[in-house]
Amino acid sequence: DDEIEAIIIALPLFLHAPIAIQAMMRGKHVLTEKLMAHNVAQCKVMARFAQETGLHLATGHQRHYSVLYDNAVHLLRFGLLGQLHHIRAQWHRGNLPGRDSWQMPLPGGEGKVNKIADQLNSFRRQLDAATDPLSIEQLAKKVAQWEQWDADKVVDAQQHGYEKMTLPNGDERTALEELCRWRLWERTGGGLMAELGSHQLDAATIFCSALRQDGKKAHPLTVHAVGGRHIFPMDREAEDHVYCMYEFPGPEYSADFDVGYYNAAQNYPPKGQGVANYSQDPNKKIVVSYSTINGNGFGGYGEVVMGTKGTLILEREKELMLYKDSDTSSKVSVKGDKGSFSLDTQASGNYAAASVAKAAADGPVSRGYTEEIEHWAWCIRNPDPENKPKCYPEVAMADAVISLTTNVAMAQGARGEAGYVKFQDSWFDRDSDETPDNSDVKRETEALKNWKIV
Repeated sequence: DDEIEAIIIALPLFLHAPIAIQAMMRGKHVLTEKLMAHNVAQCKVMARFAQETGLHLATGHQRHYSVLYDNAVHLLRFGLLGQLHHIRAQWHRGNLPGRDSWQMPLPGGEGKVNKIADQLNSFRRQLDAATDPLSIEQLAKKVAQWEQWDADKVVDAQQHGYEKMTLPNGDERTALEELCRWRLWERTGGGLMAELGSHQLDAATIFCSALRQDGKKAHPLTVHAVGGRHIFPMDREAEDHVYCMYEFPGPEYSADFDVGYYNAAQNYPPKGQGVANYSQDPNKKIVVSYSTINGNGFGGYGEVVMGTKGTLILEREKELMLYKDSDTSSKVSVKGDKGSFSLDTQASGNYAAASVAKAAADGPVSRGYTEEIEHWAWCIRNPDPENKPKCYPEVAMADAVISLTTNVAMAQGARGEAGYVKFQDSWFDRDSDETPDNSDVKRETEALKNWKIV
């Protein structure tokens, strides 16, 4: 269809690359949801196709368009946190057996339970009893929606490329369950790191990259990871708990950058020299710790960014709080004077913090979803080598490499091997065929070019 210029892919992870490649082969620009692809080889094929065709291929890591995270980056560059040395991030959810957002009800029910039919009947009874027009309108929409959901029980998922499977405990998983609960299965999804961890490791790399002088995206040096199915029964392949630690190279800090410390007896950091980077001193690293778990949602999701002068806390992509040093009982504001910035602290007994990226009084902080789509469309309408989405293929591929390598480290640990992987530069190189997950670029290129819609 020549009238279609671009497509947005919001499909299960294993379909991102096939649809993207087929679209670009037909001259369409692509915006795909994260993760970029199901394996690293597919990411490289996508990146090469975009380069060869000149089409815009963007991936939906929306924090690149978040005002909140942009403000955080500027605070780092202003020097308000000093030397960045640790980031702690988490995404904790209260999902439990019987109430799991990734294990939604199946059309037609399972066993003796049919949650969709039960809820549909409940809405119908409420609709019959409703009297006011607004309630009738709302309930009628719910009934129509749930009727359509229930109607999917006649769908033959195998005719659409989904597969049935016998689990290790002997239970049968239907093709329809693979379709409806695709995040739980290795063939169709990538688990917690692909769905949740990729967002926050993207955020961590944004922060670790903020003070680099070369403008490049920071790549991790190593990952240690453990994970497993600690709560749920054998009804999934995805882990329900993941814990990992990454080492990133520390940037160089110039002599005029205030890192917040000086030892006169040792002349450290040396006057006129500043603080060395990782390539000059291998001890200079930023350590990122990350956990994503089910079973307890305490703390929700967010990042804590720690420097030698202050701490930033980003909560649920909605609020950014700035603290001086480790003092959480002081209110902090940012003062600008003749081009420089400093923290002004006032005592406060109620654990107040300065919210430096508050929404305007009439609305919430944008999380960047609208802006990423608008900018992608603007780049399409304004073709120029300088105009490209912020999460272009090399950026998105790096996020995928981090997430999928973490899965490799966890798999090694589960086999009784070391859950440790040292990242290789070639994995992040679009033009190299090397991958961390043993995916094959040549094989994926051939398969993706010849992929047919089922």
